[in-house]
Amino acid sequence: MTHKVIQPDGWAAAKGYANGMLTEDGTLYIGGQVGWTAEQKFDTHDFVGQMEQALRNILDVVLAAGGQASDITRLTWYVIDKKEYISRQREIGEVYRRVLGRHFPAMSLLIISGLIEDGALLEIEATAVISKD
Repeated sequence: MTHKVIQPDGWAAAKGYANGMLTEDGTLYIGGQVGWTAEQKFDTHDFVGQMEQALRNILDVVLAAGGQASDITRLTWYVIDKKEYISRQREIGEVYRRVLGRHFPAMSLLIISGLIEDGALLEIEATAVISKD
């Protein structure tokens, strides 16, 4: 089986990983996305702001592979501050719907002690199935 690397136009090159890997059967595996821009810069140090950017990054990878938000089948969230996540759920829901609409794939959320990128408050990885039509 061959895989195609998915890299949205204008994004800085990933370092040691691929942002997306598309398989022949249309399964798209999206590497963990943090809340930074295409230039790998954090525009915000706010949890909800980074969450919005991470979701937009995921959507950009899906779009670059020829898909759409409704093709996302799984999201795994890695969050370093449980209290912030819980206290801001209303904002999180509003931003989520603004980026991905009312599409709710299978999800997991893990509370972790840290992330490799300094300044990252969360990381989200995803899987999508891109139709060949």
